[in-house]
Amino acid sequence: MGGQFMIKISDEKWAKLPQIDDRLTEKYGPVGSPSRKEFQAKAEAWYYSELLRDERKRQKLTQQELGERIGKKREYISSLEQGKTDMQLSTFMLIAKALGLKFSLVVG
Repeated sequence: MGGQFMIKISDEKWAKLPQIDDRLTEKYGPVGSPSRKEFQAKAEAWYYSELLRDERKRQKLTQQELGERIGKKREYISSLEQGKTDMQLSTFMLIAKALGLKFSLVVG
């Protein structure tokens, strides 16, 4: 099995489909608004915490082991990974270093 499955959508139907930007504007306000900026910040924080969690799991480290590497409790690591705690840049850098990750800032 495992063949290809294709759906063709006419230009007319495609034009009627809701766009993600429209949905975000409905729920969080227009780009640049305080509520949209807050949403964006939370989305980015979630994204980076997911990257770190996935790398921790890839390395088969427990939250406890990672916490010990950076001098934090397991509960703190859990809270970060669940998005319950805002991660400071210094904490991100500690965790990245503890996981052997390198990162760079790109100006653009």
